[in-house]
Amino acid sequence: MIIRVSFLLFLLSLPVLVLAEVLLWLKIPGLPELIARFGSAMLLSALLILVMAALLAIPKLVIRAALKYFSAGERLQRRLMFVQARQEHVRQLFHFRTLKVKYLSEMRRKRLLKANNRKHIRSLSKSIHKDLLAIKRKLPKTTFKQLRRDNIRYRKQQDIESLLQLQQKISTLI
Repeated sequence: MIIRVSFLLFLLSLPVLVLAEVLLWLKIPGLPELIARFGSAMLLSALLILVMAALLAIPKLVIRAALKYFSAGERLQRRLMFVQARQEHVRQLFHFRTLKVKYLSEMRRKRLLKANNRKHIRSLSKSIHKDLLAIKRKLPKTTFKQLRRDNIRYRKQQDIESLLQLQQKISTLI
């Protein structure tokens, strides 16, 4: 309603200002100035009505927003959103912890497998060394030294297949 009144004042001031221009063009003394002031007063009053309406509406809107914010329904809605966000956070935390546990267990498994392989390679190398020492007198020195160097090299390279082939080769020599 207040906006309509202000708009109506604005619309009515436009013909009044045009009338003042026409009277000024017709060179009528004194009357154009009076009508221009009246048109300007109408424009100013339209603006003042809008400003006053806004100043009166703002506290009302603030109070209404505050009452709505602190209402029971809004509090329950905020609480529900908090609980949902917390559940989502816990779900993500569980997911990432599960990934972490899987990753760490896989790394532990690989480390144990590597250590186990090294242990078996060492024991296989020792077994080959004992077999070499057992047949040392039957072999020429160069062959014995070559087999021993192969054993040491394959053990350092962690090449279990080559060690197995070397062991089979030695067992055929026995």
